[in-house]
Amino acid sequence: MLRQLFPHKKKDLKLSMMKDILIRDIKQQLRDVEAADLWIDENFEKKLSQVDDTTAFERPIPEMHSMAELASHLIEWRREVLSRLKGNPRGLEMSDAANWRNNNELRKRGWESIMQDLHTAQQDIISFLEGKDDTFLQTTYPHAVPSFPHDYKYLLTGLIHHDMYHLGQMGITIKFLKIQHLIR
Repeated sequence: MLRQLFPHKKKDLKLSMMKDILIRDIKQQLRDVEAADLWIDENFEKKLSQVDDTTAFERPIPEMHSMAELASHLIEWRREVLSRLKGNPRGLEMSDAANWRNNNELRKRGWESIMQDLHTAQQDIISFLEGKDDTFLQTTYPHAVPSFPHDYKYLLTGLIHHDMYHLGQMGITIKFLKIQHLIR
């Protein structure tokens, strides 16, 4: 009797679970890079906890960004991606001062505030994606330049790649801080 009433229930459930696999995976990757036990054995929580409100603003060598500068850069691009996901025109450009704020400006904000902003910016993206499905990822970003059309999946995977790149950069910065005995 139940089979007659719900002949496709199991099949429909399976299709429903598979339907949004990409967006669930992207949200999980965004969560994981913050504090999960990743196969690369690194995450932002591990890296950021190695510096304090003094060493976070140290540039181990003049040509290298401080941890605070790197975190601020990540905040700006997370906010920019969220804005674009909401369909807004491009805001932040590579040449903008906000792309790489200097340590003097960042010290005024404070290390704790920067770390909180970094976490909040990531959570804002994840919250925005709640309730969205894989079809959202295939939506073309309406303000993309004609020579380079792209969708929201491209923006989000690019953000994850960007996070991983700068996570590695933080690792190098920390190694240099250790070499100079600024941190243990």
